[in-house]
Amino acid sequence: RPSYIVVHHTATANSTDYSLAHAFSLSRSIQNYHMDHNGWIDTGQNFTISRGGHITEGRHRSLETLGGGVSFVHGAHAGSPANGESIGIENEGTYISVAPTDALYNALVDQCAYICQQYSVPASEIFGHRDFMATQCPGDVLYGMLPQLRSDVAAALGEPPPPAEWPTVRRGDSGERVRTVQYLLRQHGHSLAVDGDFGRQTDRAVRDFQRANGLTVDGVVGPQTWGALIVTVRRGDSGEAVKAAQSQLTAHGISTAVDGAFGPATETNVKSFQSSRGLTADGIVGPQTWKALVA
Repeated sequence: RPSYIVVHHTATANSTDYSLAHAFSLSRSIQNYHMDHNGWIDTGQNFTISRGGHITEGRHRSLETLGGGVSFVHGAHAGSPANGESIGIENEGTYISVAPTDALYNALVDQCAYICQQYSVPASEIFGHRDFMATQCPGDVLYGMLPQLRSDVAAALGEPPPPAEWPTVRRGDSGERVRTVQYLLRQHGHSLAVDGDFGRQTDRAVRDFQRANGLTVDGVVGPQTWGALIVTVRRGDSGEAVKAAQSQLTAHGISTAVDGAFGPATETNVKSFQSSRGLTADGIVGPQTWKALVA
């Protein structure tokens, strides 16, 4: 069974053709591209949702195995090991600066809820492509909607909203969480590039940080290491931790200049993010806000 769901966008045009015929055409064009251009055996993702809210099967037998709820088809959508651990859902469109249609979002909630039900996957285990690879996918806006998606899926399943938890980040990972770790390590005096790739340099810096703070030296950024890494930042502060918060806000669809200066605009954006997550909207990035940002 899969352990989680990975959400993507197709990075294609935001079509206004919401018909079933268009959804079929979209799925076939993706399949043709993946097979002819990439040389794959089939479509990479398991399912595709059109802007009209139509859900189609991607890789062959994904629907059949989902109905059985016992096994699943490994796709080619988020690299290793995610391909062998997750269901991939492509959402038609490009969501860097705009939100998906209501029809698409509602279908995504329904499809995720069904997948979670069939495979006993917690609603909290819904992620974006960028959580596993260095990519814009699924776009800043859709990525920023993932906490709401998790809550809506939990509601559809009759479960309480999933609490924010510290993620585990380790060597081989890439994406926004890794950038946050790198910014925070720089805040603590470590010299390394902020490139979103958890390679040898980041692994060494994490181990050095853990050793200096009396933590288990394993190179894995889990709850204890996150707790030591984060720095509470507020209006008037500056530095790498502020950049980490600003970069996360932008990744969540709240466009913020990543300049390391915590001014009025950053404070307003922090309050907006806090309100959207049911947190105290005080404009201060403390432990709970950090946890919500990186969850």
